[in-house]
Amino acid sequence: MFSGIVEATAQVVAIEHDRDNIHFTLRCPFASELHIDQSIAHNGVCLTVVRREADTYVVTAMNETLRRSNLGGLQVGDEVNVERSMLMNGRLDGHIVQGHVDDTAECTSVEEDGGSYIFTFRHNYSPELARRGYFTVDKGSVTVNGVSLTVCNPTAETFQVCIIPYTYEHTNFHAIGVGTKVNIEYDILGKYISRLQELS
Repeated sequence: MFSGIVEATAQVVAIEHDRDNIHFTLRCPFASELHIDQSIAHNGVCLTVVRREADTYVVTAMNETLRRSNLGGLQVGDEVNVERSMLMNGRLDGHIVQGHVDDTAECTSVEEDGGSYIFTFRHNYSPELARRGYFTVDKGSVTVNGVSLTVCNPTAETFQVCIIPYTYEHTNFHAIGVGTKVNIEYDILGKYISRLQELS
């Protein structure tokens, strides 16, 4: 379980393909504190640490993860937003994030707004996806590349988020431009409500 408050960015230093799996080696400030079997969110995707050295660690993404996320497009040198799992004795500063990415979305616009930034994203839409809770609501929560954000101006297939300078500079949002594919996780509460309505 995560909160969507990104701790740092990690740099991809090696990529190894193993049949349908990809092993990613990453370097980040807290790598030396990690241990095997620990869960880390990478651009919002929960992955397990399988190997660790002094300042790097390795995680494996399987086919299902690669199909639903942007991890398969990573290259050596890319920045990835990372967050360790949430401590249950602390404040929930973001929102409840599972690290189970639902789909990807494409950035269609980046606008400067008096020192902050407004990003517009287009995501897959169908009535079936909406029935499963894959939609956004105004002032609801959404996770973009692992960052907990508030939705603005949603339509059936687009939404906007407002990014303050700190978030822009300390996450990989500064590398997102028109055409960039990002990972999105819809609000778990909306998915549960949609499922309950479907079963009632």
